[in-house]
Amino acid sequence: MEPEFEPNRPEMAVDGALPPAEIDRLTDDIIAALKTVYDPEIPSDIYELGLIYKVEIDDSKMVLIDMTLTAPACPVAGEMPSWVEAAVSAVPGVSGAKVTMVFDPPWDQSRMSDEARVALDMW
Repeated sequence: MEPEFEPNRPEMAVDGALPPAEIDRLTDDIIAALKTVYDPEIPSDIYELGLIYKVEIDDSKMVLIDMTLTAPACPVAGEMPSWVEAAVSAVPGVSGAKVTMVFDPPWDQSRMSDEARVALDMW
């Protein structure tokens, strides 16, 4: 069973051995953790900005994340993956987290949630 996400939300992949209740809890807690990480140049969290492309939870509860940046030359490009790994690794039950930076497809404003659009006044 895989959680449903809104359009422009990350792809979620979960190995089949985890019970559905555990998948739901981990999903909610991982999303909450991702929402604690902010791009320092933009007053919105990376989840609502649409910077998270994929979240995969394996049977050992290791979380693999594909993410991007608003711009490849982002000044925190070298630091942001470690912020995301630390936030997600702190989720109870998660055995660890690994972030892979991807730039395909390139990020654009269409990936932002309505919440981020309101926060940034980008309607």
